[in-house]
Amino acid sequence: MDPALRAADLRALLHQHAHRYYVLDDPQIPDAEYDRLFQELQALEDAHPALRTADSPTQRVLGRVLDGFVPVRHQVPMLSIRTETDTTAAGAEAFDARVRRELELPTDAPALAYACELKFDGLAIGLRYEQGVLVQAATRGDGETGEDVTQNIRTIGQIPLRLQGKAPPVLEVRGEVYMRRDHFEHLNERQREKGEKTYINPRNTAAGAVRQLDPAITAERPLSFFAYGLGDVQGWARPATHSATLDALADFGLPVCADRAVVEGAAGLVDFHRRMGDKRDALPFDIDGVVYKVDRIELQQRLGFVTREPRWAVAHKYPAQEQLTLLRGIEVQVGRTGKITPVAKLEPVFVGGTTVSNATLHNLFELRRKGVRVGDQVIVRRAGDVIPEVVGRVPGARPVYVPNFRMPTVCPVCGSQVLREKGGIDHRCTGGLFCAAQRKQALLHFAGRRAMDIEGLGDKLVDQLVDGGLIRTLPELYTLGLAKLAALDRMADKSAANLLAALDKSRQTTLARFLYSLGIRQVGEATAKDLARHFGALDRVMDASLDQLQQVVDVGPVVAQSIRHFFEQPHNREVVEQLRAAGVHWDEHEGSDIANTPQPLAGQTLVLTGTLPTLTRDQAKALIESAGGKVAGSVSKKTQHVVAGAEAGSKLDRARELGVNVLDEAGLLALLQPAPDDTH
Repeated sequence: MDPALRAADLRALLHQHAHRYYVLDDPQIPDAEYDRLFQELQALEDAHPALRTADSPTQRVLGRVLDGFVPVRHQVPMLSIRTETDTTAAGAEAFDARVRRELELPTDAPALAYACELKFDGLAIGLRYEQGVLVQAATRGDGETGEDVTQNIRTIGQIPLRLQGKAPPVLEVRGEVYMRRDHFEHLNERQREKGEKTYINPRNTAAGAVRQLDPAITAERPLSFFAYGLGDVQGWARPATHSATLDALADFGLPVCADRAVVEGAAGLVDFHRRMGDKRDALPFDIDGVVYKVDRIELQQRLGFVTREPRWAVAHKYPAQEQLTLLRGIEVQVGRTGKITPVAKLEPVFVGGTTVSNATLHNLFELRRKGVRVGDQVIVRRAGDVIPEVVGRVPGARPVYVPNFRMPTVCPVCGSQVLREKGGIDHRCTGGLFCAAQRKQALLHFAGRRAMDIEGLGDKLVDQLVDGGLIRTLPELYTLGLAKLAALDRMADKSAANLLAALDKSRQTTLARFLYSLGIRQVGEATAKDLARHFGALDRVMDASLDQLQQVVDVGPVVAQSIRHFFEQPHNREVVEQLRAAGVHWDEHEGSDIANTPQPLAGQTLVLTGTLPTLTRDQAKALIESAGGKVAGSVSKKTQHVVAGAEAGSKLDRARELGVNVLDEAGLLALLQPAPDDTH
């Protein structure tokens, strides 16, 4: 038989049997027969290397060890969904009520259909198939950019290297890599037999396996996968509902969890949450909740997003797992914003899938409310990736008197005064950027992508810079030289030069980014933009009174006080001036309050849909915001304009439904022009 034809037949046979074994759990042939077919294909490919294809079953384990993970920009962001922490039926009812309110449905409208799924405890992954062949796998990362883990993902038997049936030109499948409980136990048993360390929990073990630089190590870990959604799709008419989409993914040969259902209204959500809760301990894998999604895709598009979370989906948690242990002591930690957090030092206890020896006590008021003192038997709670917390003490008389814990009056790290804001509950170190405990996090925040965007300045490098005494304040970043950097552990000349180039590039920024980068408490990206737009110049922000600050949109008394307090600290002002002296600059509107400059879209809300001829979505958004407008993710009665480009979707239909003004790119640009001055 022709080698090429035989190789193609063998690939098809092996894909078919792998699907039945890994996905359907219904093997048709013995393992020995599968091995014989596999070895025959391997021998053919060795004799004729040109027959070796990317989707060949022999390519599941590749020999090359990676130097590192390559960044992957997601064509469609991998966003997280909102978590409903009310574990009672009220959590499901609240989601249904919120969706109906956003859709402006009358009270007598029929119940909505929801697709319900399990919330897997694993690692989110995007699988990109082109012409049906797996070409790339990437982690979620920050939602915009992940890491290329293709070689490792190919080792997971459940993930098809080629889709079944007629696949679209591009299909990016979103899903979760996880580890079954029985596989986890077998893995740990093997570790014990070899006298090696055992693993803590299935989730961390699965995530660690995916991020191994040697795919052969990943192949030794028993990983599984469930598909639950889509990313980038080209050349395929997606089904009208989410549930039908999952059925289509299963038809392509992808593993989709069978524990899913389409239900009607809040009552259906409550029932699914209860049924899966009853079944939770019997499942072969860990879950920490269920996920509800509006089933109709058209309604999902109408609902849109708030911040970076879809309005049409929510994760509904189950009650957290709890254990008893001994409270050995109470210490404090100083966070990035100076918050002083009391931390319980515990007798180590296994809870929520991991061994816990530290747990947060949140703040002094919470600690006193719970009546916790050193020496008590306490209840510790941990669920998923949530920081472990002390829920309370086990009632009973103490054998001896134990004094109440008191918060320190000075920062244990820098010696600065510790204060509690008037009316607030948190104690904070007033050292700001001067405090070493806040220094590392302040540097990481300053270098973040949405702040000064200093590429290459990550956790490990910041640790080396701070621990080695090379950096004490933010401005000192700009005094680093090639020799100092190249001398650091695992920092080659090229890496050092790249970092210096990134630092130099970051000197040119925007006022909004700079304000956000300072890490002022209560000042996020949106508030930083509002401050920059309102005042136009840094000195005006720094010198603004509380009343002046509260004239900024969405800035209330608490935010205003936080900004005022930050700039009242001499060391914070000194840091700002040193950064300016280091060459950090932006375009400022000195001498004129930007709030008094023309703002043609002030107070107006716009929605963008489709592809514009010359402007990217980010560029259009920036223009709208600079003109005083706001960009929303969905169309409502409060929307003034919808800007529609090519392939505009349901948002355009919704705008026409509501009678909202629709513009093209030219119309938007005309709208951005200030009104002519006719006062003469």
